[in-house]
Amino acid sequence: MTARPDDHGPAPARAATVQALARAAVEGVAAVGGFAGGVYLRSGTEGLLRMAVLTGLPGRLFRPWWRMHANRPYPVAEAFRSGQAVHLADAEEAVRRFPQLMAGLPFPFASLYEPVTGGGQRFGVVFALRAATPGIPVGAVDRERLREAADRLARELAGLAADGNPVVWDGDPVLLRPPARRAGPREAVNRLAQAVLSVDRQGRIDFANSAAQDLLGLGEPQLLGRVVWEAVPWLGHPAYEDHFRAVFMSTEPVRFPARRGWHPPGDWLSVALDPGPDGVTLTIGATERPSYAPAAAEPEAGPGSAAGRASALYRPVALAIALTEAVTARQVSAVVTEELLPAFGGRQLAIYLLNERHLHLAWETGFPTGFLDRFDGVGLDVRLPGVETLTSGRPLFFESMQHLAAAYPGIPLDADVGARAFLPLIASGRPVGSCILGFDAPRDFSPEERTVLTALAGLIAQALERARRYDSEAALARGLQAALLPHRLPVREHVQTVGRYLPGTLGMDVGGDWYDVVETGAGLLALVIGDVQGHGVAAAATMGQLRSAVRAFALTGSSPDEVMSGTNQLLIDLDPGQFASCCYVLLDPETGAAQAVRAGHPQPLLRHPDGRTEVLDLAGGVVLGIDPEASYPVTELRLETGSVLALYTDGLVEKPGTDIDVGVERLRLSLAAARPTPLTETADRLIGEAGSTVDRPDDTALLLASRTP
Repeated sequence: MTARPDDHGPAPARAATVQALARAAVEGVAAVGGFAGGVYLRSGTEGLLRMAVLTGLPGRLFRPWWRMHANRPYPVAEAFRSGQAVHLADAEEAVRRFPQLMAGLPFPFASLYEPVTGGGQRFGVVFALRAATPGIPVGAVDRERLREAADRLARELAGLAADGNPVVWDGDPVLLRPPARRAGPREAVNRLAQAVLSVDRQGRIDFANSAAQDLLGLGEPQLLGRVVWEAVPWLGHPAYEDHFRAVFMSTEPVRFPARRGWHPPGDWLSVALDPGPDGVTLTIGATERPSYAPAAAEPEAGPGSAAGRASALYRPVALAIALTEAVTARQVSAVVTEELLPAFGGRQLAIYLLNERHLHLAWETGFPTGFLDRFDGVGLDVRLPGVETLTSGRPLFFESMQHLAAAYPGIPLDADVGARAFLPLIASGRPVGSCILGFDAPRDFSPEERTVLTALAGLIAQALERARRYDSEAALARGLQAALLPHRLPVREHVQTVGRYLPGTLGMDVGGDWYDVVETGAGLLALVIGDVQGHGVAAAATMGQLRSAVRAFALTGSSPDEVMSGTNQLLIDLDPGQFASCCYVLLDPETGAAQAVRAGHPQPLLRHPDGRTEVLDLAGGVVLGIDPEASYPVTELRLETGSVLALYTDGLVEKPGTDIDVGVERLRLSLAAARPTPLTETADRLIGEAGSTVDRPDDTALLLASRTP
């Protein structure tokens, strides 16, 4: 193993977890006749999955996929999020359903994903990769076999969880090495003049013939068992990584030229990769300087050259990441202009969006002024390449303007020389529009480039569809936010309350955070703060229901533990699978006596009159919506005159990559340094520090209560 497991739980529990995960991965791959697979587990960070074990693939090549957010449009995330299996029989189906996956891994392979659920918990996903079966869906027998492996793993993990061991993964994946084997017969291979290396599915060398040892200047003891890129560093250049990914992910052989070293430049060699079920045969021989070489190895290659075009194959992941941050249609178009055009050496871009069976120009760059106006608003019955690529669902590639003119006689052209690509923008089967890429010079489009461009078109379509939904849902979300959060807080003697809400910046303008102050019939004051899982309209709607429930229980005079238990049962009845955290404090304004309960929520802060500020240690129960039998113990408190109680949601203290305790300590110091009066300035100071962060993945709620003379 080359990675450590997570550090949660005692060592025996960790060992049992690793053993169960490894067995599930190996059984799952074998059950469906696959060549690789593994298990993703939830992590200690909410919404983040981590690859826990991997078998049959070199971990180094697939590091970008070690982490997976549950809200991303990838099959692993969908299987975890929905609780339903995902089966992709071939690349065509994968491109149609998950273009982001194929944009980063544009190779012919099949993949199966089974959620691991048990004991009322979602633990993760078992996945297996195998050879593609174009046009033939995944059979019922294979589906059931993988399901059985996932169910067995779920039972084991549920048992560990029931024993008090948190089943989460916060480390790098454990890389399972297949049993050692020897390729042969040795004598025949050693007679070859070409260097031959046998590499297992883990990327480790298990055989090297005599020519390979001579070429590399290393003996067999220095080669066997080592990862090929460590033993042969010049093969580890990023320009060659996609070739290795391709051969490990598909059954097709790969050939490419490689330079032995760059500083100083070495001689050129031909590299052949031939895959098999147990590994890859790597053959290296002499060659002349190639007419094509990866751009990273030929820095002088321009974007329009063959090397420059090949470099485009290494850009899809960057485009995918950038598109996930784009919110509006204009931002999406700008990302495509900045990332896609330079990668493929393009000069012109046009994006048309479909509305009521007509295509309307949404974005253009590089075309003569006014040229595209004549195509704005065309119907779907007009014979134009931008229309037909959408209605047929097939991309159209024209290697020269003459080819375009011959295919569409009489079509207006903006140039006499160049090439054009027309891509359909289709998101999950729904037509969104079409995209035109223009090139200043004639050029061919390789099969790899066509595959990548088709996948990226689906990626762009999903981003545009998301942007369109954002525009409509944002208005609804803002309305919900205004309606569901309190417009004013009650004014009472002996106590002052101030609330603040700050929306996140990376998604919908509303989330599930809320605060409230309720005047009970007994003259007491209920201070409430909570956080519903997720964002958007659905989270806001659930938040509104919970806020109403808490108010109703509080007004009937229920004790704090009864309020929390009743709200917990209500959430389970309303939306099984949804959960929320909450903190509820029942305060007597005159005496300062208080009773507090907590359901998986961050601990409140208390600033004493002398400025000393502490993190309260409230006993707590599990988050709402998980366990119908959960109990919520009550903690007795007393707020002295001049003290300030701070209730907040995790958006105020959490930052990606930073422990939440660091954020809580930062907030404690800020509250200690703030002037206790006026309380509004204290609230503005605390929330302002969070508001100064440009990228806020979560919304934030803050409620301050101060005892006054």
